[in-house]
Amino acid sequence: MKTIRALLVATALVAALPGAASAQRRGPDSLGADWRAQQDQARGGVQSGRLVPLSRVIQMIASRVPGRVLDAGLEGNNYRVRWATADGRRIDFIVDAQTGQILSGG
Repeated sequence: MKTIRALLVATALVAALPGAASAQRRGPDSLGADWRAQQDQARGGVQSGRLVPLSRVIQMIASRVPGRVLDAGLEGNNYRVRWATADGRRIDFIVDAQTGQILSGG
């Protein structure tokens, strides 16, 4: 019984944290109204061989700059990869989605 009570209290505390309510209100468009279409466009481009897979782009960036991905997506004909470096800097890489060439940020 104590375990259940502790679990209920912990759940209530997490729900009361700042930002928890806004996270619960987020709908399918929290990333922008056209994020799903962009995702479908990127997937179709990779499947047809027109676009380099984003995973390959991320691996290439990781081999050059130690760190991790913050955010990534297709913007027009380019990928934008927001990167957190190991020393805490943020770099926005713009990469040609067709060739995989880094256009800026690195």
